[in-house]
Amino acid sequence: MDSMTDPKTEKSRDFSQVQVINRAASILRAIRAAGGLTLSQLAREVGLARTTVYRIVTTLESEGLLTTATPDGKIQLGIELVSLGAGVRTDIRHELRPYLEELSLRVDETVDLAVLDKDHCLFLDQVARLRRLHAISGVGLEFPLHCTANGKALLTTIPLDEVLRIIPEKLPVYTSTTLQTREQLLQELRTVRVEGVAFDREEYTEGICAIGAVVYGPANTIVAISIPVPSVRFYGNEESLVSELLQICEMINSRYRF
Repeated sequence: MDSMTDPKTEKSRDFSQVQVINRAASILRAIRAAGGLTLSQLAREVGLARTTVYRIVTTLESEGLLTTATPDGKIQLGIELVSLGAGVRTDIRHELRPYLEELSLRVDETVDLAVLDKDHCLFLDQVARLRRLHAISGVGLEFPLHCTANGKALLTTIPLDEVLRIIPEKLPVYTSTTLQTREQLLQELRTVRVEGVAFDREEYTEGICAIGAVVYGPANTIVAISIPVPSVRFYGNEESLVSELLQICEMINSRYRF
C-alpha cells in the first residue's frame, strides 16, 4: 500500500508551521516594543487566544528567546536574542563597511551607520575623517530620533501609529533650531519620504549638521547612513553631499534589497 503523504495534508501542515512562525515573530515584536508584557497584555496586543500565546511563549522561553523570570512578572526578551542580535549587527558592519569607506573618501567627511533601537537610534559603525575640524559620534551610543538626520530617516520606515507612540507631542530641545513639536516633525518626515534624505541643521549639537538616508542591508535589515559635517563646511555644500550619499545608498540597495 502506498504510504505517500496526502498532498492536501502536507500543504495544511506547512501552512500551520508558517502560521506558528508568524505568530512567534509577532509576539517577539510586541514584547520588544513594550519592553515587557503580562500574558494577558500580550494576548490582547497580538490578537490571539491566551492559551495559544502561552504555548508559543513557553516554547520560545525554552529556547532562551523569552524569559518569564522577571521581578514584575512580565514576559521579556531572552538573553539568547542578545547573541543573535550581535551576530546580525556584526554582519551588517562587516558587509557595509566598504560602502561607508567609499562614501567617506568621496566627501572627505565622517560617515556613520545606525539602526532604530526602540525610541532612539543606535550607532553601529563609523568611518572617521580626522580633519582639523571634524564630527565624531560614539559607536554603541544612542541618540534621539527627532533631531538627528539618521533618526529622522529611520522614523520614515515605521508606521505612523508607531511614530506617535514613541515620539511625544512636545519634543526635547537641544539647540535653538531643534523642532519643538511632534506635528513639526511629522510635517518634515513627509518631505523626507518624498526626497529620500533627512537633514539635521544644528538641531542636536550647535556647529554640527548632517544628512542621512535609509538603506536595506544584509537580510533586508533597514539601517541609516549619515554624514555629520561641521556647519562651516555644510551650508552651501548640501547638494553635493546629498548626491554622493544617495549614490552609495543606491549601490547598497541594488545589492541587498529584495
